Amino acid sequence: MSDYIMDLRKIVGHRPLLQVGASVIVEDETGRILLQKRSDNNCWGYAGGSVELDENVEDAAKRELLEETGLTANSLELFGVFSGKELHYVYPNGDEVSNVDIVYICRDYTGTLKRQKDEVRAMTGRRSRWRKSLI
Repeated sequence: MSDYIMDLRKIVGHRPLLQVGASVIVEDETGRILLQKRSDNNCWGYAGGSVELDENVEDAAKRELLEETGLTANSLELFGVFSGKELHYVYPNGDEVSNVDIVYICRDYTGTLKRQKDEVRAMTGRRSRWRKSLI
């Protein structure tokens, strides 16, 4: 969690915060997408996290991908911007957020998979059921 969010939490407690996220769906040459099991809620998802103050969103997506998976994005393609009630989330500790998530697809990457141990429990590649919509 960023220092900025932690400082805000000291003031507002668990009340909802508007949070901007940058996420990356990594797709390999066979059409599999990389999923990671999060440590905080035990759910599967893709790499991503909060955009820092004054940080470019694409840079945040690349940073989060590298931190969480060990992969470096050589290029990103905007997939979509997601928001609304379905992105309101309550963390296991009671913190509430209303997320705006800017999601990218990455098919051009380098590196060796290495999970960030404090945030990611496991990683796997899965065949996407919605692959046709990604093309």
